[in-house]
Amino acid sequence: MESESESGAAADTPPLETLSFHGDEEIIEVVELDPGPPDPADDLAQEMEDVDFEEEEEEEGNEEGWVLEPQEGVVGSMEGPDDSEVTFALHSVTGGEDDKAFVWRLSDGELLFECAGHKDSVTCAGFSHDSTLVATGDMSGLLKVWQVDTKEEVWSFEAGDLEWMEWHPRAPVLLAGTADGNTWMWKVPNGDCKTFQGPNCPATCGRVLPDGKRAVVGYEDGTIRIWDLKQGSPIHVLKGTEGHQGPLTCVAANQDGSLILTGSVDCQAKLVSATTGKVVGVFRPETVASQPSLGEGEESESNSVESLGFCSVMPLAAVGYLDGTLAIYDLATQTLRHQCQHQSGIVQLLWEAGTAVVYTCSLDGIVRLWDARTGRLLTDYRGHTAEILDFALSKDASLVVTTSGDHKAKVFCVQRPDR
Repeated sequence: MESESESGAAADTPPLETLSFHGDEEIIEVVELDPGPPDPADDLAQEMEDVDFEEEEEEEGNEEGWVLEPQEGVVGSMEGPDDSEVTFALHSVTGGEDDKAFVWRLSDGELLFECAGHKDSVTCAGFSHDSTLVATGDMSGLLKVWQVDTKEEVWSFEAGDLEWMEWHPRAPVLLAGTADGNTWMWKVPNGDCKTFQGPNCPATCGRVLPDGKRAVVGYEDGTIRIWDLKQGSPIHVLKGTEGHQGPLTCVAANQDGSLILTGSVDCQAKLVSATTGKVVGVFRPETVASQPSLGEGEESESNSVESLGFCSVMPLAAVGYLDGTLAIYDLATQTLRHQCQHQSGIVQLLWEAGTAVVYTCSLDGIVRLWDARTGRLLTDYRGHTAEILDFALSKDASLVVTTSGDHKAKVFCVQRPDR
């Protein structure tokens, strides 16, 4: 996720690629999205002296860069209705290819501060668990953290080429994976650091487990490692037939951290026991079931797992594919429950907390809401004229914020009759 747009020069500016919600749901950083207010910090920080994370949300406003709908003069390949409440088209709203990132307020569109000093495209951003800190990372591996209330930079570090970045869910600890295979963990702002050395290939995705003591990391060679964050050692390593036959693209954990779901360019999603490190299920949608198996390191030309996640109220998991398939699986029976087709590839999916509703964003520029119990499309939200590159959901699920290749960020008000 790495781009933004400048007002009046959309054709020459990079797309908006990532964003994040602040805990008070009124501040947003267009670079990545965070879940919401955190649990009380556990003893991990004291024990290891390293790590942390946060989030933001949007509402409508009308200041420089904000456009209240209806909107005129939109240029793009996907002309049509615009369901958004607010559009932000000013380049200084997101992390992007101009090596900048910005934090702004949803309620009135005020630009709060610029996260300056990056050397390359800003691809990652997020708030700490208590929303007091915001972190940004660029492709070169330069990470920076700012104190939100003072708007001052409090920490920075140069790692290798950045693959992913995530705050710890309950402590001021930041984790990141780099192209050299390492996973880094820092306590912010004092900078205490631990390094978890993986194979000699990129650490392509990672996620801290809900207990805050372990993290799962996926690698380009198809291996998966579950790390003990305190000891700095791998608890489980999945490789060969237990791992994937291609680079990992995404990982997720269920609410209690007992199960992990991993996705790869080999089109498979694997269900792994976080306790034993054993694969307990392999999911693959019927549309690609007949595709020949890939050789080691070989990628599918037509499909891959792009995003996945667990439902918090039912034993369901969702897997989104590049071919536009949203597969809903029943974890109890490990069977395909529903298959929902999109017009183009799925970029990301998110489960709404406390419900069985799945949100998807896709390359056709549309946000869709699906009832995972029935497989029915509840509604969709349109307005972008290019692919959606990232999206975020406010904690109360009343707002969706998107960033797109059309150089705009949009705020959609989610209205459903069932609440």
